[in-house]
Amino acid sequence: MSHSTNPTNTPPSTPAPSNFIRQIIEADLAAAKHARRRWSGQPGPQVGAGDTAVGLDPAKIRTRFPPEPNGYLHFGHAKSICLNFGLARDYGGACHLRFDDTNPEKEEQEYVDSIIDAVRWLGFDWGQNQYFASNYFDWMYAFAEKLIEGGHAYVDSQSADEMRANRGTLTEAGKNSVFRDRSVAENIDLFRRMKAGEFADGAHILRARIDMASGNINLRDPALYRIRRATHHNTGDTWCIYPMYTFAHPIEDALENITHSICTLEFEDQRPFYDWLLARLGDAGCINLPPPQQIEFARLNLSYVVLSKRKLIQLVEEKHVAGWDDPRLPTLVGARRRGYTAAGFRRFAEMIGVSKAHQEIDYAILEACMRDDLGETAPRRIAVLDPVKLIIDNYPDGQTEECFAPNHPQKPDLGKRSVPFSRELWIEREDFVETPSKGYFRLFPGNKVRLRYGYVVECTGCEKDAAGTITAVHCTYLAETKSGTPGADSVKVKGNIHWVSAAHSLACDVRLYDRLFKVAHPGSGDRDFLDDINPESLTVITAQLEPALKDALPEQSFQFERHGYFVADRIDSKPDAPVFNRTVGLKDSWNAGK
Repeated sequence: MSHSTNPTNTPPSTPAPSNFIRQIIEADLAAAKHARRRWSGQPGPQVGAGDTAVGLDPAKIRTRFPPEPNGYLHFGHAKSICLNFGLARDYGGACHLRFDDTNPEKEEQEYVDSIIDAVRWLGFDWGQNQYFASNYFDWMYAFAEKLIEGGHAYVDSQSADEMRANRGTLTEAGKNSVFRDRSVAENIDLFRRMKAGEFADGAHILRARIDMASGNINLRDPALYRIRRATHHNTGDTWCIYPMYTFAHPIEDALENITHSICTLEFEDQRPFYDWLLARLGDAGCINLPPPQQIEFARLNLSYVVLSKRKLIQLVEEKHVAGWDDPRLPTLVGARRRGYTAAGFRRFAEMIGVSKAHQEIDYAILEACMRDDLGETAPRRIAVLDPVKLIIDNYPDGQTEECFAPNHPQKPDLGKRSVPFSRELWIEREDFVETPSKGYFRLFPGNKVRLRYGYVVECTGCEKDAAGTITAVHCTYLAETKSGTPGADSVKVKGNIHWVSAAHSLACDVRLYDRLFKVAHPGSGDRDFLDDINPESLTVITAQLEPALKDALPEQSFQFERHGYFVADRIDSKPDAPVFNRTVGLKDSWNAGK
């Protein structure tokens, strides 16, 4: 079994940038901090025969990616996935995939499956280290009783409104519950009866006994367990009480012997409770020592997107997009459908690095990472997105010949493909004008251009309909100028345009996706973020493609020459009838003043 996060088990091609988390890990490894860990029989991974079999060492680091299975992963999760799995890879440790499934009302197997699929798609492997918080419910309950026995927890019977009123504010201390001084025996009895289902939802709650006057509001006797009659996706109806996330998460880390629990900055204020809880459980002999260390980093803030789960749900439920996998959404399923690549996300994560300071990343950086990756990997093809007919009047009617185009100009080993040429071609409408402006070198009456991979042609005129719309362009060709033949360069021209044979082309739906929002900070100020939706975020056209694209497989990416990178839609493409989505242009048109 391999614990490598690199599918090929080879080192990353470029070293990851230095960051403060690496400095912490390297200092811990140098001090052999985790080699001194006291191990005990717990449900998480243990040192012993099993670990020897998979080549793990207690001195090595363990990280985790702990999503809640209540939604689809987004771009911010991709950063966390690459960070946690990447650190484990680079330091020879292991990264766990763990589902923090403590809220049965919002969690579904659908989300578990989508998360597994997304992490694998990004190129990471957790081996046997897949866990669920719900698998530890027995342990969590036992630990809660230990806290009660130690005087560190009590059952509170206040209503939710009373608890809220007595919690205090950021400037005023909270008030102790009238139930705070219940005896250990009474608390144990009530807690066990909560577990047995004797009370209604909300009748009681188990709280930590810390300090209602604490300046950190998270230490004002936080909730540990609540009564919640709901069917759990993993445990069914076994439980009617469920642990709070803030109670369960540090216990999960400890039971799995995580060394570095890496999370985003919004959890920084929760770290004192994380440490408080693990210290009490360590004193009680419940967990291994030293405990995991929580480390916070700045979350991903990306321009032109919203990553709020509430806003993403609103976009989907109100049908501003076509579902969670809409290519305009910043979800990983949407990104994959748009043609964004796993390697592009890994490149992006390495480029932006990790810091404590809030930083906003320009969306153009993510697009550039995708463009760079696709530029190296995507074969080239020809597509005419806004077609108009080009008729070569002196070319024999009914004749067809082959022209040859490279599959990748920087990779001659990929060879060339045959592109059929005939008397009538499709060209881009913008490649002809009757009256050219200065610097226009494409088709206009009397001008010569090269048909890429084909012949030099001279424009002779055009046809129009009653409304004045150009319906066809006419030209003649110079037979001695075919690309790749002697004398091909005998006629010098400044313009070079692409084309496809009208008799052989594939008419195909192409979706021109753009950014979902038209401003960098949707909803800033007093605006509703929905008012910032870009009305041109999706345009569907019928394009004319070279016939080789008929065989495109779902999720296969190409560079359409002059237009950018496109992918065959993984859902709607059918055999011999692909549907293409625009992934990203050949350059950053937004920052160029689009």
